[in-house]
Amino acid sequence: MRNLRLNYDTLVKISRFLLKSKDPEKIIKMMVESIQSTLESKGCGLFLINPQTKQLEIASSVGLSQDYLKKGPVSTLRSIADSLKEGPVAIYDVSDDPRIQYPEEAIKEGIASILSVPIMMGDQVIGAVRVYMAEKCEWTLDDVNFVQALAQIAGILIEMTRLYQGQKEYIEILSTLIESPDL
Repeated sequence: MRNLRLNYDTLVKISRFLLKSKDPEKIIKMMVESIQSTLESKGCGLFLINPQTKQLEIASSVGLSQDYLKKGPVSTLRSIADSLKEGPVAIYDVSDDPRIQYPEEAIKEGIASILSVPIMMGDQVIGAVRVYMAEKCEWTLDDVNFVQALAQIAGILIEMTRLYQGQKEYIEILSTLIESPDL
């Protein structure tokens, strides 16, 4: 019951922060920090898919070394990312799972288990939230649901940011046209 209460409190805290903050990077940073502390994990990362390279790129992380984050490109065609189309992926043992693209680096980092949850925009996977545990972990449905809820919020936030940026550019273009003496 304590975990459920912490999960709920974290969701409320992030929702309130989302309403107050206009900075998506701060919100995403708060999300990964909140996931790490609530689940008492080694680390957490939020990754977005680069549409040109089809690789997952880190947007924010906590608890992971720079060496691990720079271990090499994380292909969406390999690794856990490919199976994200099916939903959350729970890896019990990184040393013995073929979906792990860099198992040696994960072991060296002290990672034993990973939970990877897709970030969706509509019906399209745009990224993933990954939770890293130092010990082998049997992920509970509550853990998965909690991370999924935050991944949904991240997807909404990213969509809102893109819409806001598009609207801002549109207004700037209109302002330039209105102020133009040639019209």
